[in-house]
Amino acid sequence: MLMAHPAVLKDLVEQYETLRALHTHNSTEQVRRRMDDVAYTLCVSTGTRDVDAALLAARHRLPGTRPQGESLLAG
Repeated sequence: MLMAHPAVLKDLVEQYETLRALHTHNSTEQVRRRMDDVAYTLCVSTGTRDVDAALLAARHRLPGTRPQGESLLAG
């Protein structure tokens, strides 16, 4: 599976978090649609099916967010 570059994932996570905050304080159709679009892109970029899993997977791929040698596949 192809994985998005960490810089792309970082940008998507930041966009989603900003939109989620906007949605909480000012729920407009435009904000909701954009949040859905970013959530979909996050899911596609991380190979997941829901936004919570996508956020977790994206954050896991960002530099400095996990201990050295830790893997999503480790079990």
